Amino acid sequence: MFHDRAEIHVEAGRGGDGGLSFRREKYVPKGGPDGGDGGRGGDVVVVADAALRDLSALRRIRRLQATRGGNGRGSRKHGADGETIEVRVPVGTQILGEGDALLADLASPDGRIVVARGGIGGRGNAQFATPTRQTPRFAETGLPGEEADLVLRLKLVVDAALAGLPNAGKSSLLRRISNAKPKVAAYPFTTIEPVLGTVDGPELRQLTVADVPGLIEGAAQGAGLGHEFLAHLERANLLVHVLDASEEDLESRFRTIDHELAAYGAGLDERPQLVVLNKVDLLDRPPTFGVRDDRIVRVLTTSCATGEGIEELKWALFELCPVQGPASAEEETLPEYLEYRPRARRGPRFRILRTDRGYRVVGTPPPAEELEEALRRIGIKRGTAVEVGGEELEWQ
Repeated sequence: MFHDRAEIHVEAGRGGDGGLSFRREKYVPKGGPDGGDGGRGGDVVVVADAALRDLSALRRIRRLQATRGGNGRGSRKHGADGETIEVRVPVGTQILGEGDALLADLASPDGRIVVARGGIGGRGNAQFATPTRQTPRFAETGLPGEEADLVLRLKLVVDAALAGLPNAGKSSLLRRISNAKPKVAAYPFTTIEPVLGTVDGPELRQLTVADVPGLIEGAAQGAGLGHEFLAHLERANLLVHVLDASEEDLESRFRTIDHELAAYGAGLDERPQLVVLNKVDLLDRPPTFGVRDDRIVRVLTTSCATGEGIEELKWALFELCPVQGPASAEEETLPEYLEYRPRARRGPRFRILRTDRGYRVVGTPPPAEELEEALRRIGIKRGTAVEVGGEELEWQ
C-alpha cells in the first residue's frame, strides 16, 4: 500500500564520559592525570532519496536512536564519536513537530536536515588539572542527545497530476502516456492510492505524472475516499482535469470537481488546468464543452481504446509544463529545506562528575526524580556511590 504519513521518535546519542585515569609508568614518578575526553553522540539526519516512492519503510519503525559516544581513556585518548543515523525518505517529505508545526520541507533530491544532535562528550580528568589541583579524581559524564517526536508527511513532487470523477479513465490515460501500469477495470475507485508514471519526450526530457484517486461530490466531507490524497496535487505544476465525454452535462461534472478543489484549499482551485474529454470513441459526434474559465489552458479529446488524441496530449504536457516549473504558493515561502534544530533541553542546573568511587553531583541539587532519571541515563549500576550535597549515598 501507498503510505504518505509516518510518526517516529528520534533520539540522538549521548556523549561519552570523560576518562578518569592517571599515568602510571615505570621510572615516571607522579605521572599525573591523563584521562581523555568522551566522544560526541551520533546525530539523527533525515535525507531525501529520489529512489524512494513512499514512507512505507517507516510504518513499523517507531523509535530511531543514534549510538552514544565512546568514553575517554588513559594517555589522553579521546572516545570515538557516535555513529550518525540517516533516515531516508522520498523527495517531497515534510517534517512536522509539536502542534503540526512545519520544521523542514525536503523538496529536492539529497536534501538533508539534522533533526536531533548528539550530546557533547564529557571532559576527562586531564582537563581539570591546575597548579593547585594536580590530581583531580573526577571527570565529566557526557550530555544526553536531543530528542523529538516527529510526523513525516509526503507531498509528491510531480509535473502534472490527473484529477477527475471516478471512472473517468484517468488510469487508462496514465497507462497510455507513461510507463506506469495502474489497475484498470470497468468500475469506479479502481485507483485507491496515488500512482506515478514517467512520460518520455523530446530531447531526452521526461515528465512525472500522478494519477490521484477519483473524487466525488462531498469528498471534502469524507464521501468516497475523501480528499486526503489531494495533498499530492499541491506541488503539481499542471492539473489535468479528466472528464468522461460519454456522460451528460460535462459542465456540471467539471464544476463538481472544481468545488472539491476549492473546498480543500491550498490554492488548488487557482491552478492552470488542461481539460481532457476522454472516451470519445463512445460518441457518434465530437463532444461540446462550454465552460469558459481563465484557468483552462487547453481542451483536448482522447480515446484510450483507439489511441485518438494520445500523442497530442503528451505534446501538450511537455509544452505546458515548463522545464523548471513555478513554485507553488507554499514553496515560494519555503526554501528547499529549513535548518531545523529541536527545541533544546533547558540547560542543566547540575552536572554529574565521575569519581574514583562512583559519581558526584555538583551545582544546584535537582529533585529526586530528575536526578534518578539522569543517573539511569548514564548507566549507573547497583551499589555505586553517589555524592550529593556533601552526603554519600549508595545506588539501589
